[in-house]
Amino acid sequence: MFVLELTYTAPLDAVDAALDAHVAWLDEQYEKGVFLASGRKNPRDGGVILAVAEDRARIEEITSGDPFVTAGVCAYRITEFVATKTAPALERYRETPA
Repeated sequence: MFVLELTYTAPLDAVDAALDAHVAWLDEQYEKGVFLASGRKNPRDGGVILAVAEDRARIEEITSGDPFVTAGVCAYRITEFVATKTAPALERYRETPA
């Protein structure tokens, strides 16, 4: 499991110009089962995404296709973690530490 933290690197008007494409990209990742939750940070200086994938390389590939990245308006910080406890709705994503 991964926590993806987006930090805006451009003014909000530039972020907003890429927002529709970013939301469409988010929708694609939800349809593929990669993203579990997402939203803006408060204050609005970026966002957070909870994601699942087979490995970090796959997450890096996915995030590189974010329209925010291709427009040069955000940077990602990727944190991988082992979800040993979850809410019941996320039970299928629980992992046993190696």
